[in-house]
Amino acid sequence: MPEQKNNPLHGKTLQMILEHLVQHYRWDGLAYHVDINCFKSNPSIKSSLTFLRKTPWARKKVEDLYVDLINS
Repeated sequence: MPEQKNNPLHGKTLQMILEHLVQHYRWDGLAYHVDINCFKSNPSIKSSLTFLRKTPWARKKVEDLYVDLINS
């Protein structure tokens, strides 16, 4: 398997990414940046992970927001 030293998501789990974003933006800010109901209505890490694992477009938005945050 090739090294992924240029991939900022390498070695990061979706849970780690989501927890980092919630810590930085809180749920309200995260819902502002990624407009999905699991961040607006009774949000939790568990329910959000379930949704994001089944919804590739939403996961991509969350991952892109994380990359933007760590690159800023």
